[in-house]
Amino acid sequence: MAAMPQSLHLMKLCVGAPHPEALEHWQRDRFGGGPAEHVTRMWPRRDDELLDGGSIYWVFKGTMLARQRLIGLQERVGHDGITRCALILDAQVVRVAGVPRRAFQGWRYLRPEDAPPDLPPGRAAEGTLPPRLARELAEMGLL
Repeated sequence: MAAMPQSLHLMKLCVGAPHPEALEHWQRDRFGGGPAEHVTRMWPRRDDELLDGGSIYWVFKGTMLARQRLIGLQERVGHDGITRCALILDAQVVRVAGVPRRAFQGWRYLRPEDAPPDLPPGRAAEGTLPPRLARELAEMGLL
């Protein structure tokens, strides 16, 4: 019996939203509480693995703090005529244990074993720590 492939994830800097709550509010205002989308220039080559239970993990000011399940990929053609990829995301933003990440451009693949665990429901409702404090606590393994 063949082993089931493990889901692959994406990691992306969240530009414009300083914390997960701001991302939730922006997406709710823009997409009305339904599935959200994020348009990116490149189409992931490993799309089958991503759509087999993968998520996009959001990095806020140097710390990975949240994820959203990937539910689809769709073509989008911009006003410039260039075809792009819309990452279709579940509306729920799930808080994860904070992990420090250096800045990078675009998105990166994230292996399942490198993905941080979801926070327990009680911790997920806590307010977001200031980015510097969250990064320092994550570096010490306390977040």
